[in-house]
Amino acid sequence: MPTAVTVVLAAGLLTATAPTAHAAAGATLPFTSVEAESATTTGTRIGPDHTQGTLASEASGRQAVRLASGQRVEFTAPRAANALNVAYSVPDGQSGSLNVYVNGTRLAKTIAVTSKYSYVDTGWIPGSKTHHFYDNARLLLGQNIQAGDKVALEATNAQVTVDVADFEQVAGAASRPAGSVSVTSKGADPSGQGDSTQAFRDAIASAQGGVVWIPPGEYRLTSSLSGVQNVTLQGAGSWHSIVRTSRFIDQASSSGGVHIKDFAVIGEVTERVDSNPDNFVNGSLGPNSSVSGMWLQHLKVGLWLMGNNDNLVVENNRFLDMTADGLNLNGNARGVRVRGNFLRNQGDDALAMWSLNAPDTDSSFENNTITQPNLANGIAIYGGTDITVRNNLISDTNALGSGIAISNQKFLDPFHPLSGTITVDGNTLVRTGAMNPNWNHPMGALRVDSYDSAIEAQVKITNTTITDSPYSAFEFVSGGGRGLAAKNVTVDGATVRTTGTVVVQAETPGAATFRNVTATGVGAAGIYNCPYPAGSFTLTDGGGNSGWSSTWSDCSTWPQPGQSNPDPDPARNLAKGRPATATGSQDVYTPGKAVDGDVNSYWESGNNAFPQSLTIDLGSSQPVRRLVLKLPPSSAWGARTQTVTVLGSTDGSTWSTVVGATGYRFDPATGNTVTVALPAGTSLRHLRLSVSANTGWPAGQFSEVEAYQTS
Repeated sequence: MPTAVTVVLAAGLLTATAPTAHAAAGATLPFTSVEAESATTTGTRIGPDHTQGTLASEASGRQAVRLASGQRVEFTAPRAANALNVAYSVPDGQSGSLNVYVNGTRLAKTIAVTSKYSYVDTGWIPGSKTHHFYDNARLLLGQNIQAGDKVALEATNAQVTVDVADFEQVAGAASRPAGSVSVTSKGADPSGQGDSTQAFRDAIASAQGGVVWIPPGEYRLTSSLSGVQNVTLQGAGSWHSIVRTSRFIDQASSSGGVHIKDFAVIGEVTERVDSNPDNFVNGSLGPNSSVSGMWLQHLKVGLWLMGNNDNLVVENNRFLDMTADGLNLNGNARGVRVRGNFLRNQGDDALAMWSLNAPDTDSSFENNTITQPNLANGIAIYGGTDITVRNNLISDTNALGSGIAISNQKFLDPFHPLSGTITVDGNTLVRTGAMNPNWNHPMGALRVDSYDSAIEAQVKITNTTITDSPYSAFEFVSGGGRGLAAKNVTVDGATVRTTGTVVVQAETPGAATFRNVTATGVGAAGIYNCPYPAGSFTLTDGGGNSGWSSTWSDCSTWPQPGQSNPDPDPARNLAKGRPATATGSQDVYTPGKAVDGDVNSYWESGNNAFPQSLTIDLGSSQPVRRLVLKLPPSSAWGARTQTVTVLGSTDGSTWSTVVGATGYRFDPATGNTVTVALPAGTSLRHLRLSVSANTGWPAGQFSEVEAYQTS
């Protein structure tokens, strides 16, 4: 079994460490984060909580510290630093500040805090609630601090909930590259007072094939840039060169060769309006372009990419406080590499590929650190060909999402479903998965979703670490409720530590092979195998698995976090809602109709082709003593005799005869119901009824098959 990445939470520091056999998950970051709940405080610790719409549920680690005005939280600096970024929340409609103390001495500078960019409502998204409670604010301290120094934050003029503090040693401003065209030479105002839009445009026009230099300062743009191609836009560093705009580049096409690096773009987006291009980049940068070293904040989306972005590289950037996605490859992405980025507090999928109009192909998300997407997934792959998701560290998904989703949800047409090989390797998921109020059941930490079409691609999930999932680790679902197959999946090498409910949550037909998957601290049972609306999900044990062999016993209920597997009610119908298959079906009279609890719907086999059989998977071996076989009670169903053989199996491969071929009389005068007594000692998981004759119709027919533990 591959050695797994280990997640360590010590003194509030979340890191990922790995043995030499496999690279560590996540980005290499220039800062170290410390959780407020691990610090000393005069305030109140809140959480942990996973309930959608609560302040603690959106916090890193699902915990934070609430400060009334005058209260403080004191951090121990984990490293040398001269800058601080704080993730915080204040009540809606309020603002205030945080006083900063270093080793007891108050700094002249304060950190302004506001609810302006928080409390986002997206009523058009089913299942959403007011969300996006947190924001980020940064400060150059004006002095160097050392590891072990005490840094305190004190709330003033508002209640402030502090989530996490990032300590960073910021390098000095970089020098102007030789031969570059400075935006100030074209009239840009580094004070941020004047409108520098035209100056940026003129500098870009003058620097074709060269570098546009953005010196230290703040620059205000009032409209977006277009026609950007064959040019480098370079700043003095993301803490030094700052562009204030909500729309930086908006263009449908470019000849490419665009390189954007080392400055900040900070917007003024306070609500999500999907029709507005309130993005750092909207459209295309063209082939062979790159984005690196950027600080992107308070936008709708960081990069919403359409058109030709072949071989684009997006690396070593920070995405903070978007009201929607951090980055979305919206079709036609070829050879795109997104790596080494940090994303916090995105309002939708943090990183997404959506194969609309044309497939995303041969593209990857690698070594990114993602935390607190508050309305969807950490990483979402919606269709595409030969996609890779590798060595990412994802934590604290909050609502309507998983840590990673591999999905055929199309949203719009023309959509290009998953194809080729989808590689999901070396990822670490911490406290991921969330309750979906639209489904009224949870989403797993890693989800494979045949939402609008069956999974035909080869999905290879390897070397995965899942820690503290509030619900399940691996989920297989057809999110549109159509029961489309999630198949061709291999899970090889996974360490699961502490799941709220189950390790495998299979709720649609399909198949997956599991090898070398070990689990500890399983909350309810190893496996929930209850495909909807019918059919079966086949779990193949490839060897090396441990800690999750038990199966949830009651498909009529959802396991709750920490709930033990209930003892079955001896009066409960063990077959109701269970996966059912058959040798054949006539028209709409499918096998699931025989276990749906509705006596008026029924399964009918192929006609004139005896023998025919119906097979039901009870989920685990059960002591079955009695079967009740039914046909619709209507008098329109004339009396008939069906010859039935009852067979049983514990593994679905080797079968034994439980009751030999017997003629059973179904008569509407007696409810069209017959009872079959099984021999004492009968124990089976797979129940098969083989029908060799029917005097009323040339096919096998059952409207309900019920199985009971009682005689």
